[in-house]
Parts: sequence; C-alpha cells; structure tokens
Amino acid sequence: MARDDRSSDDRRSHSTNRLDIPRELRRTIAIRSAYDADAFGRLSERIARFLGTGKFLVYMTATIVFWVVWNIFAPESVRFDTYPFIFLTLALSLQASYAAPLILLAQNRQEARDRVQYERDRDIDTRTRADMEFLAREMASLRMAVGEVATRDFLRSELKSLLAELDRESPLGPR
Repeated sequence: MARDDRSSDDRRSHSTNRLDIPRELRRTIAIRSAYDADAFGRLSERIARFLGTGKFLVYMTATIVFWVVWNIFAPESVRFDTYPFIFLTLALSLQASYAAPLILLAQNRQEARDRVQYERDRDIDTRTRADMEFLAREMASLRMAVGEVATRDFLRSELKSLLAELDRESPLGPR
C-alpha cells in the first residue's frame, strides 16, 4: 500500500469541496441586467401622480368617446372594434391592471418617506421638549436665585434703618 507523504493539511487545502474557500466564479450564459429599483419607483410615482389628475381623466374620456364614436359612425371598412367594444374593454383592463400596482408602489414609497419624516419629527420634538424642560428648570433656578437677591429698595430701607439705629445709639446724638 502506497503511503501518501503529504500531510493532512496539504490534502485538505487542495480539496475543491471545502466550505471555507470560495469557489471560482462561474461564467453564465445569461446576461444579468442592472435593475435600479429606485428609478423604477420614481417612474411609478410620476405615472401614479399623472393618473390622479384631471388631465388624465379628460384624456381618457376623450379617447374613449373618440373610440366609441369612431367605431359606431366610421365606415365599416375602417372600424377596428365593433359594438361590444371588446378591444376597448381589453385595453382598459390592461391599463387598470398596470395602474393598480404602480399606484400601490407609489403609495408604499410615500409611506416610507412619511415614516422617515415622522421619525425626524419625533426626534425634533424630543429635542425641543428636552430644551424646553431645561429652560424651565433654568428659569425656576433663576427665580429662586432672584428671590434670594436683595433688591435696591430693600437695601435702601435696610441702610436707612441701620443709619437711624446708629444715630440713636451714637454718643454724639442725631446728625
């Protein structure tokens, strides 16, 4: 039996099935495109904003009225969607099926922005409340300190009373 002179560490390092060593990158045939979710989200918000305007309603109404009028009163040879207007129904269903998820995506993005703004507002409110409490404590301490400070009128009255007392006790008599 042939003996392998390599140590067990050497044998393990050459193994391709080790979990602690990354595999070499494999080349794939399919090309992966870069997907920018934020750009798609911005586009969906623009579309959702447009769908919620009066301009969109006017355009949609004008398109549907033109479609119906054309397919009723145009010559038979140029009509493309006869009375049950199945193609119009399909087009409106397709538009609705794309509009709903785009509107939901725009709402989710707005909700995320609102959540961030709410967090900022809450932080600002917390800081403002702490500042107001600090100022209230400072004002209370100033009131207490001012309450202990002698006022000018108090000092005048005390000096007058001391002067009157000195005059009474003075051996020279009142001044």
